[in-house]
Formats: sequence, C-alpha cells, structure tokens
Amino acid sequence: MERLKTKIRDIPDFPKPGVLFKDITPLVGDPATLRLAVHQLLHPFLEQGITAVGGIEARGFIFGALVAWELGVGFIPLRKSGKLPYEVRSISYQLEYGSASLEAHTDSLGPGDNVLLVDDLLATGGTAKASCELVESLGATVAACAFVIELDFLHGRERLSDYTVHSLVHY
Repeated sequence: MERLKTKIRDIPDFPKPGVLFKDITPLVGDPATLRLAVHQLLHPFLEQGITAVGGIEARGFIFGALVAWELGVGFIPLRKSGKLPYEVRSISYQLEYGSASLEAHTDSLGPGDNVLLVDDLLATGGTAKASCELVESLGATVAACAFVIELDFLHGRERLSDYTVHSLVHY
C-alpha cells in the first residue's frame, strides 16, 4: 500500500493547530491510484454476500459509491442531520468536542441486507461506530467496515471491536 501513501498529502495545522490532516485529493485525482484503492477496499468482501454499501459523509461517498458500483450493489449515503429529504432514522453520538448525528432514509436498508461500510479515514471510531448502529437500527447487518486510512495511534479500531475492520494504509 506504499503506492497509496505516495498520493496522500500531509497538511499541517488543518483544520486547526496541532492537527496533521491526511489529504486524499491527490489519491482521488489519480485514476490508477483511485482504482487500486477501490479494488483493495472491496477485495476481501467479494464472496461475503454484500447487498449494499454504506458511505459515511462526506469522503466516504467517493469511495463507497465506487465500491458499490464495482460490487454491483446499491449505495446508501449516511448523512449529517438535515441533509436527506425523505423519512429518516437518526443516531446521535459523542465527538471529542461535542456531539453529532447521522441519518439514513428509513427505506434504504432492512432485514436481509448485508452492508459494507466505507469511509476514507478511521480516527477515534466514533462516527464509524455510530454508522454501524444506524445500519443495525434499520434491521440490516454490518458485514464489515473498510477504510482507506487508519490512524492507529487514536485506537478507533477498539471502538469497532464487534466488527471486521479493513484498512489499507496505517499511520
């Protein structure tokens, strides 16, 4: 996965001082590297009976939609509160600096669905864990969580100990 790392740029002090932001813009701008990332995200799950891919707002939409397309299944956007136009199921969760919520349409998933959750980054695991709980609240099963980047020093994987976690690049 060193090839992917060469396309992830470090931006110091963004979005606030002391944070080293992992910018995936060069990765998604390079067709060969983007294709590699998408194929590596989905490869372990080809025979897992995935029926839908859930993408976590916002960069999870980029990778999630492409993974869904490659798998030939639907894409379910997990959005920030107030962004979806139909009836929604919502879940609130705590962040390091406050709280947030995620929503999905109530008819987007149900019993029998086996969902692969996709996002660009696993940090503390709060958003990913809430995404798993949202999917399960709709009656579906979380097959696994797949990330392009995992920040190991934040131990987000520990919050996802009940799920299979697949990450391509570790920092």
